[in-house]
Amino acid sequence: MHVSKLRRVGDSVGLTLPKEVLASMRVAEGDELVLTEDADGFRITPYDADFANALAAFQATRRKYRNALRELGE
Repeated sequence: MHVSKLRRVGDSVGLTLPKEVLASMRVAEGDELVLTEDADGFRITPYDADFANALAAFQATRRKYRNALRELGE
């Protein structure tokens, strides 16, 4: 378990992560992270542009073909 302290950065608040955590996540200063909420709390993961693009394409397709996808799911 790693405990990190929230610190004021200008008008915002930042989270500092130990270098071991950064190495484990394979991220570095300047990389983007994604904060998502799940049943157990929040999860922090590296941002993946390819995944974000695929998700956006799926969401556009899902709306367009909602009825067809519903029928296929039955």
